[in-house]
Amino acid sequence: MTRPKKTTKISNKKDIMVSICCLTYNHERYIGQALDSFLRQDCSFGFEILIHDDASTDGTREIIDRYTKRYGDIIRPFYEEENQYSRGIRNLSGVYNFPRARGRYIAMCEGDDFWLDIKKLRIQVAYMEAHPDCSMCCHAARIVSMDDSFRELAQLRPYRNDGTVRTEDIISRPVNIPTSSLLFRTEYARELPDWYYDCPVGDIPLHLYMALRGSIYYFNKPMSAYRVGNGGSWSSMMDEGDRQLVNERWQEHFESMKKLYEAFDMESGGRYSKCVKEAIDREGFKAELNKGNLGIVKEEGNQKFVKELPAIQRSLIKLELDHPGIYGILKKAWYLVHR
Repeated sequence: MTRPKKTTKISNKKDIMVSICCLTYNHERYIGQALDSFLRQDCSFGFEILIHDDASTDGTREIIDRYTKRYGDIIRPFYEEENQYSRGIRNLSGVYNFPRARGRYIAMCEGDDFWLDIKKLRIQVAYMEAHPDCSMCCHAARIVSMDDSFRELAQLRPYRNDGTVRTEDIISRPVNIPTSSLLFRTEYARELPDWYYDCPVGDIPLHLYMALRGSIYYFNKPMSAYRVGNGGSWSSMMDEGDRQLVNERWQEHFESMKKLYEAFDMESGGRYSKCVKEAIDREGFKAELNKGNLGIVKEEGNQKFVKELPAIQRSLIKLELDHPGIYGILKKAWYLVHR
């Protein structure tokens, strides 16, 4: 891949409009693509790239070093000697990158994702500058496989059209907002609540908090790429591992997410309790499904969540429930091919 020309110059703190926050861990195959997509941004304002490498054991650090030598006025890496995620620190951006941000806005993209549109930052910053009541904006993303092939028509579109998103639709939705699409005001990232840091994931509490601070705008245009594994739903269902351990982890995850939504509900004064309950119920449904309790798809009140599942996953669940023998044969065949 051709390296971008060095067009952006950061001379001092006042020049920086956007701080791009990037988390990496063993992203040797992808980090160069991510950095190139940042450096190609066509904008008149300055930006910085804050990288937090969580003690990668592959060649990620060496690649970042090469870019830093060439773009040392833009790229500011931080290298961990010990993996922080394994120590229980989940929201690494909030702990290590947000406090370093010098821009008016923070944009996010993890080291295995990348940006598609060279005008992405220009478009988002222009909107935020014109709408001071807006706390965060986001957009759609294309889905890309580990081998860099785009899936035909596969996109992450949490909403249908451009426009301001209702808080209710931020709280409870079937499709995630791509992390690589986020741009928000740095000032709000300075005062994140405890429930942000207590949550096992960093994106959902960030969305919830920004919804309390102002409006959120969505561009229904895929301006970034979200990378997923090649296996899809089938492989994730096959990879059971230690079933007891898997069940415990999913239960812990559900309890943590339930605690998050309850804390948000309290901070928002109970204004969105109905949506909060739906979000908790959805998390509970997903947890039970991942624990192997397929019967939950037939329980009253869960049909909405069933319809939200990918078609292939719905088909596999139906096959196992209705024809367990055939399902078992196909499962063994899948293992023989992919082991």
